[in-house]
Amino acid sequence: MRSPSPRRISRRTAAFRRRALEPAGCATYSAVKPPLWVAFDERRTVTLILFLALRSAWRTARAPLLAAFVALLAWATPASAQYAGLRTLVVPGAEPVTVALFYPTPVVARTQPMGPWRPVVTPGAPVAAVPLKGLILISHGTGGHELGHHNLATRLAADGYLVAALRHPGDNWEDRSMITSGRYFSERPRQVSRVLDALLASPEWGPRIPAGRIGAVGHSAGGYTVLALAGAQAEPARAAQHCRSVSDDPGFCSLGKLPSRSQSGQAAPAAAAQVPAASQDGPLVSVADPRIRAVVAMAPMAVVFTQGSLKAISVPVRLMVAERDAVLTSKYHGAYVAANVPVAQASTVPGAGHFAFMAQSVWPLASEAGDAAANPEGFDRVAYHATLENEVTEFLDRQLR
Repeated sequence: MRSPSPRRISRRTAAFRRRALEPAGCATYSAVKPPLWVAFDERRTVTLILFLALRSAWRTARAPLLAAFVALLAWATPASAQYAGLRTLVVPGAEPVTVALFYPTPVVARTQPMGPWRPVVTPGAPVAAVPLKGLILISHGTGGHELGHHNLATRLAADGYLVAALRHPGDNWEDRSMITSGRYFSERPRQVSRVLDALLASPEWGPRIPAGRIGAVGHSAGGYTVLALAGAQAEPARAAQHCRSVSDDPGFCSLGKLPSRSQSGQAAPAAAAQVPAASQDGPLVSVADPRIRAVVAMAPMAVVFTQGSLKAISVPVRLMVAERDAVLTSKYHGAYVAANVPVAQASTVPGAGHFAFMAQSVWPLASEAGDAAANPEGFDRVAYHATLENEVTEFLDRQLR
């Protein structure tokens, strides 16, 4: 519909304007006082022009304004809020795998004291009705715990993911017997694949997990695990060879119970000879799981990977390295991955120590690698985790669309 034209200015008003604007002796325009009916006519005309101008501006701007309003409303709507529920799953087998399942729920979560951890969850809450965005598997470091990355797990769950954080049998806070089993490098990734098998076969979870939207997150030995699942291949012999040839990676050599260059003697791990050859890792460990479409590796253990297999990785990789890692010397591990994985999106966290990627516990966590609750001077782990959670979530959102 066409806009109505402004009313014409009356002839009396036009005549007054001409007289006022023409020079007339010493008179000026401001000195000529118009009659009341002229002032009324002027105000009516100006008001109409302003109204038409505002209406035109609104027609031009209303689309983006309405879009912004709708976006703000969606952000602020309570119905859009999700929290993290928590359940425990045990995957049966010769070595049962305990799994902490975090998932989206509409039930408000609260801080739950669980040993040294304080996850914000609702145990046993119903699952949100909205479709899952995907499945994320979390692999902890050597001697770790399924709740060791609870902050990242709850963030991903609140964002719509099902998160499965497993406790690795034979390499957790209670039991590290797998270290000298001779099958460490193959078994760790296979444990993750077994959890994935169980969830996809589950009548409850299998139908909910979107096809092609499966990712994995790992820290330290868990970083090794997810890179192996992405296609990196390990040569177990490289571990002992590395420790015999260098003296500046004592954390790795100590945790792997391997003799280092600074130690006398070069004996192989004692327990390896007691394991049947059929159950030991071969000369090259290849345990890729093609169902996993994106991985996040945080301060990964990586010296055992072959350079060629790292270069061949095509799965999207987000790599995070700690600047002040005193457990795994970066040039042999994180930096080695960054230099050889072409698809890796790598970054170094300023001031961070090796344990910066774990949730902050409420009391000291003694381990063979040191106190997992301690931080380098000047580094605020809790503050950093807001950035960590955003970066991991955004990366997985992009790659698992």
